[in-house]
Amino acid sequence: MTIDGQSPTAAGPRETPTSATQTAYHALRRMILIGELAPGEKLKIDTLRKRLETGASPVREALSLLTSDQLVERLDQRGFRTPEISSANFTEILRLRCSLEDMALRDSIARSDQAWEEHLVLAHHRMTREPRDNIEMFENRHKEFHMALLANCTSPILLRFCNQLYDLNIRYRYLAGHALGYQKRDITAEHTAIMEAAIERNADLASDRLTRHYQQTGSFLAGLLDEQTG
Repeated sequence: MTIDGQSPTAAGPRETPTSATQTAYHALRRMILIGELAPGEKLKIDTLRKRLETGASPVREALSLLTSDQLVERLDQRGFRTPEISSANFTEILRLRCSLEDMALRDSIARSDQAWEEHLVLAHHRMTREPRDNIEMFENRHKEFHMALLANCTSPILLRFCNQLYDLNIRYRYLAGHALGYQKRDITAEHTAIMEAAIERNADLASDRLTRHYQQTGSFLAGLLDEQTG
């Protein structure tokens, strides 16, 4: 049997429905996180289908998955849109991150072992080696490092929430990517100090440094949001 006059072999491998949905999911997730799809933007299935060169069903299914991730909002009988950004929303995300990651980090350190330590050191090394002017790749390495800190936590639900909150927060971090005041901070030193405390199994110090790291970013981003929305 042929499709469009080509045999299956000549046409190349076909995407299965599952892989097509996953491809659309990852593409849309990236576009939302980096701001390519703007906050509050209406997400039209047909427009996204053409943009991603895929079918309507994978796009619709991907949007439903992203709704579960809180990265897309479903509008009653009116489709989907990206969530708006606001100072109140960011403050809530920051508060939850500080609380939940404190629990996850303490559990991770309490169960620390050599494999966890080596994974953490490697993640830190990769992050520090990544040029910061490549914002998107640096953010990938940055997330790997922060998730490596929590990797030994024994609660899958807690880790899922931490992962989800990271993604919700990263939309705001992209706003500060080239902001002068943000770049003046010695973020590399902050990350190194957090890692060293974790490796020393000093949960109190590691948690304190991690929380202050988030709060410094939070204070800067809150001010940036106030300027943009004021």
